[in-house]
Amino acid sequence: MALHYLRTGFQQNTRNAFIVLRRRSKAIYSSASGFHKEEIRQKLQAFPGGSIDLIKQDSGVAVLTVNNPARMNAFTGTMMIELEDRVDQLEEWTEGKGLIVQGADNTFCSGSDLNAVRAISNPQEGMEMCMFMQNTLTRLQRLPLISVALVQGKALGGGAELTTACDFRLMTSGSQIRFVHKHMGLVPGWGGAARLVQIVGRQNALKMLSSACKVDPDYAVHAGLADGFLAPAEDGRALEETENWLSSFVKGPAAVIRAAKKVVLSGQELPLIEALRMEKDVFGSVWGGPANLEALAQRQKHK
Repeated sequence: MALHYLRTGFQQNTRNAFIVLRRRSKAIYSSASGFHKEEIRQKLQAFPGGSIDLIKQDSGVAVLTVNNPARMNAFTGTMMIELEDRVDQLEEWTEGKGLIVQGADNTFCSGSDLNAVRAISNPQEGMEMCMFMQNTLTRLQRLPLISVALVQGKALGGGAELTTACDFRLMTSGSQIRFVHKHMGLVPGWGGAARLVQIVGRQNALKMLSSACKVDPDYAVHAGLADGFLAPAEDGRALEETENWLSSFVKGPAAVIRAAKKVVLSGQELPLIEALRMEKDVFGSVWGGPANLEALAQRQKHK
């Protein structure tokens, strides 16, 4: 009886943990924050062009492509909407383990399409767009997938912010990440500044934002913004090399890889005591699971 009670209580705690995780994966702004999602979606819909393409592979690694090469892959209004829709799909992809974010035609992303920026120029609409993109990129960051931005060519403004929503960044030779917001009389608004501080620290972040300097692969690796750089892109080789680089992190059962991402996220976002409790509950979700039992049966040894 006592054992049954312990199991029931444990299962309830695990369910509660995943309810919390699901809640944290959702939008950070709602109508209670003065955010009217459907209204801003309608306004963004008036600025079409480009696409956000998503391919989910049998390997468990998805490739998300920012596709608007005529404008250096700048985000139009409809692309912002499509990005949210693609994140919806990835949140439902239970077999997923990894994600590569890239730009079409050997360049990453040049930020927002200026046509949409000029049209949404009053402060209230600007704030609505800001909250919309913060919601989307925060949900992207919180996906239980190990993500890497493949930076070819230029990642400017909002494109630079997009790279910070990924767990890792790889850059090809000759590429650059540049927070050019100050030249537009702005600061990052899609969450890029807050994430940049977490990635490179306060001083490096301040240098990159206040100078709007070109962060090449050498500087990026030295500052901790990039995790490596690749040879110049040739016939899609950069994507292939990125998949190879990511493969060592996503090798194994999806449940275990996704659990690892969840405990890291909780350690980053939650106070210590909450993070410890979350880690315990996520641990409980894989303890005694298929991968754990198989490893025990095979007497798996560390090599």
